[in-house]
Amino acid sequence: MPAKHTFHIPVMGTGFTLDTPLKVSHYGMDSVISIVDDVLIEKLRRSYCEKFEIPYQTITNKIEDFRAKRITSYLNLLQELTEEKFKQLKEATYESGLELRNYFDMLPDSSTLKEHFKTMLSENATWNDIKSWAHDHLSMGSIDVNIMTKLDKSNYQHGEKLDQEYNDAHAALRGFAKSNLESSLILSAGMNPRLYSYMENFDDFYPDANGYIKKKIVIKVSDYRSALIQGKFLAKKGLWVSEYRIESGLNCGGHAFATEGFLLGPILEEFKMNREDLANAVNEILSKSLSDAGRVQPKKPLPLKITAQGGVGTDEEHQFLIDHYGLDSVGWGSPFLLVPEATTVDEATLTKLSEAEEKDLYLSNISPLGVPFNNLKGNSKDIEKDIKTASGKPGSPCPKEFLALNSEFSDRSICTASRQYQRNKIKELEAENLPKKTFLKQFERIVEKSCLCVGLGAATEKMHNIKTSRTSKGVSICPGPNMAYFSKIMSLKDITDHIYGRNNLLSGKDRPHMFLKELKLYADYLQEKLEDTKGELNKRQEKYFLSFASNMKNGINYYQNLFNRFVDRFEDSKNSVTTELQRHMKNLEQFEKRLKSMTS
Repeated sequence: MPAKHTFHIPVMGTGFTLDTPLKVSHYGMDSVISIVDDVLIEKLRRSYCEKFEIPYQTITNKIEDFRAKRITSYLNLLQELTEEKFKQLKEATYESGLELRNYFDMLPDSSTLKEHFKTMLSENATWNDIKSWAHDHLSMGSIDVNIMTKLDKSNYQHGEKLDQEYNDAHAALRGFAKSNLESSLILSAGMNPRLYSYMENFDDFYPDANGYIKKKIVIKVSDYRSALIQGKFLAKKGLWVSEYRIESGLNCGGHAFATEGFLLGPILEEFKMNREDLANAVNEILSKSLSDAGRVQPKKPLPLKITAQGGVGTDEEHQFLIDHYGLDSVGWGSPFLLVPEATTVDEATLTKLSEAEEKDLYLSNISPLGVPFNNLKGNSKDIEKDIKTASGKPGSPCPKEFLALNSEFSDRSICTASRQYQRNKIKELEAENLPKKTFLKQFERIVEKSCLCVGLGAATEKMHNIKTSRTSKGVSICPGPNMAYFSKIMSLKDITDHIYGRNNLLSGKDRPHMFLKELKLYADYLQEKLEDTKGELNKRQEKYFLSFASNMKNGINYYQNLFNRFVDRFEDSKNSVTTELQRHMKNLEQFEKRLKSMTS
């Protein structure tokens, strides 16, 4: 059945959306969970088994392929519980039918389902007739999973390195592939050829003659070229990318994979203009690959979805993305962190999020991945980390090792947030006898790394009363910049009404248009990158910065034309938008002049 909503809830951290499908799927809402942390997943499975009185048998790390089996077991449980909740919704009596009414109330007003439901009520249809119709026409939201392709470290048993298929991401993929879910695998953080090739081993990723794919592939991309390359790579293996999910490099939460100045608007425009060419080019390769492999070929070309996410905050922005760029869905991430009915955030962190202003939300260097990471000032994990550093005990124990990717000090990789790594690194630093100011700056770069494996799952443990032997209880959280403009704890009905323009939950702060916010984030990012170079630039650096600035200027010209063309859609903000675009263009011209004076 087609999607009922025009938004989806993206993955947020390892724990914040880990049980979101159980909260929203019966309302027809799609959501995404992370399947990185099998330790947390197993604990949550036990918690839900106890809650619903379902027999539970622990999957210890002594069991062969325990990581994949934990993930499979949790996904199967999640599907079972969600389907039961959906069944209850459809079978409700008139007296207990609030959930069924909520299903329709939260749909967009343009929904034909919603219109038909209203018609049946106005015509005094019996409750049995309504239930019968609902049974045939309602559908659950998809329970999608996310794998960060970079998190694919090797694993060991009895000191021996295991085969590649037991790498973290490989095992997670296998856990999903062997589950009962009919949903999508969302691959993020770039291309991993070994992982992509591993998907060939599972029939659920291949289409049947009617084009049905039990487990669809979705790829997060930041530009059209990346989509085409990855789509063709997988098509050569007989695998179809059902959806390209375009994500703003800097206007999303979590890790920030910045482009070289390419802005979201022009990227969406390129997808819009080339959507049919992309589908045809990849379909052609797919057809040949399936034929060469002796596999079933679909009778007709497979459908392709284009979606996007990153900084959307108003119904005007949401609907414009759908109407103008032809998107199939728009992701709403950070605002849902303020919706306890949808996500799992502890009360203390929830309060901090609701009170956060622009200055409290920043791009940090705390991630052991070495990739910029959106952070909330004053989160309890960072406070805990700073106290340990001040007491002369920098670094964290590394109980989970999902981010243990650094092999600087040993053949077996370790995490840069770990106690072991930071002690070794600080010893190296002390041996250099640097000036105090230089030493302190480099010392801070070492100890600022945070244990995200534990921090991003701590809220889930707290909210589900999951016991742990760890002394660390601090919560890390990764909201996008858009969080600054939402200051209320919201119900699920509140946020859906906001998304569809039936209510306005913005805090009243001066919120820029999502395109302008991303533009400013890139302008700030460019300046910071230049400051990091120090002194004269070589030709390679000059080329990078000039290309970055040129891409941004092209984006500004695109936005100037866009806002002029659709003045009726942006009437309230057109003057301020024009002024802001002119200011950024002037700043970029000055930036280019500065570059030329710095070139060696």
